[in-house]
Parts: sequence; C-alpha cells; structure tokens
Amino acid sequence: MAQDLTIATSVPSLGFPFFVHMENELNAEAEKLGDIEVLNYDGQNSSPKQTGDMEAAIIRGVDGVVISPLDSVAMAPAVRQVVEAGIPVVTIDRRVDGVEGILSHVGADNVKGGEAQGELIMKLFPDGARIINLQGQPGASPAIDRNKGLHNVLDKVSDKYEFVAEQTANFAREEGASVTEGILGGLDTPPDVIVAANDDMALGAMQVAQERGIDAAIIGFDALPEALAAIRAGTLTATIEQMPGGQSRKAMDTIVAYLRDGTEPEKLVLLTPIAITKDNLDKAERLGEID
Repeated sequence: MAQDLTIATSVPSLGFPFFVHMENELNAEAEKLGDIEVLNYDGQNSSPKQTGDMEAAIIRGVDGVVISPLDSVAMAPAVRQVVEAGIPVVTIDRRVDGVEGILSHVGADNVKGGEAQGELIMKLFPDGARIINLQGQPGASPAIDRNKGLHNVLDKVSDKYEFVAEQTANFAREEGASVTEGILGGLDTPPDVIVAANDDMALGAMQVAQERGIDAAIIGFDALPEALAAIRAGTLTATIEQMPGGQSRKAMDTIVAYLRDGTEPEKLVLLTPIAITKDNLDKAERLGEID
C-alpha cells in the first residue's frame, strides 16, 4: 500500500468560520499522520464550483476525497463521478443523497441536535413559548435534519409551543439579521425564543434583538468561538456543539486507514450533539479560542 498520499478536501464555503475550522482540523490531522499532501478546495457556496473542484481532483489523480457537499442532491453527480473513477470518498458533516459506493459518512446527528434545541426551549419555558425559527440553506442536509429534530420535539406540544414565523436565512449572519428584522416588524408582540440552525444566523438575530431591546432567548448551533463568547457574556442563550474538529479528525483517519491498510470503516459515524449554555461552557470544543 502506498504511504505517500494525496487527498483532496472540499468544503461548501470558506466564507463560513465553521468550515475554516473544519479544514484546519483536516489539515492538522493529515500532518499528524504524515506523508500526506492535502489539496484544499473551497466550494465558494456554489455547486458548479464544487463540482468543478471534484473534476479537477479526478484529473489530478488524488488517492482519496473528503467532502462536505454544499447541497446533498446537487452534488450527487459529481461525487458519483469520483466514486466511479475508483477514488474512495468520505463525506463529512453533510451527506450526499443517492450515491452508491461512498466509503463512509462522518458527521453529527443533526436530528438529535435539533431535538436538543427543542428540549432546551421546553426546559427554559416550561409554560410554553412563541418561537421564531431561522432555518438553514434549503437542500443542505444539516438544515433539513436540524429543522426536523426541532419539530420532532415541539410539534408534540404545539398547544404550548407556537412557531410564529419560520423562514430560511441561508446560514448567513447578515441574512439572519435582515430576516429577523422583517419578522419582528410584522409581529404585534415579541417572541420568547429565536432559534437558529447555525450560530451565524443566531448572532445576526442577537444583534437585531439587542437593537430593538427585545429580551428573547436566542439559541444557535455550531458552537463557534464568537457564539461561546456571547454565551459567556450573557447575550446569547445557548448553542449546539457538534464537534466539527472531532468529525474532521475521524474523517481523515478513516480515509487514510483505508488507503494505507485496507481498513474497512463503518458506513455511518454520527457524533451526538449537546446543548451548550453558560452552565457547561467547558464542554465546548473551541472554548480555548476565545479570549
């Protein structure tokens, strides 16, 4: 088995701090394992760009691919091409739908993460709550799964927990702020909770809530350092930790073990997300990154 490997990594967009961290962890694990050249591709929030990157990886003749697909459906043909070229593929964080032959998927159980958000809302507001739900990018598997998990918990008690607005803000901070602004402008009374499918949207919503003097619980997802700092400061209520560094290290270990030793991995490895509040900040993977 070859020891010197070339592995392509591809993330949806390095414009998101979450994916910068994920790429850094992939690179660090490859360096630790040794004798690995990593080709980092930035999908730039474009399925055509990410597709082109996969075609470039095939032409380059890489030994393996670790990819977090921008869109679980739109990226399926490109990932299928990689698999058909005989290149092992590990998907990370986001799935690809309908492609046979993917070596493994390493991610967080995003449904359980959404359920953790719902359970926290019930704990914080045992008598019921009015909720704004900022959803992630349509077509992205984490957005679909987190929303499903949230509804799994709260739909059972819909007499007490009411979604007064649900709208996508595409995982983006500025959109999180503008969508929140628009929703709040149309409500007669402020919500009790703003729940968001990632921290960027939650931080955008937090800014708008502060500007309007609205005292709502704000819950994000991803445990970004900036969100952890806001939780410590008391301006953000909570986030969901999904261990992106743990996912990244596991994905790189999985593909390298397969390429070097022929080790067949589990087809599905899911880490269980947990809610992070002021009470358990020490459980956050990236706590050391805040001042």
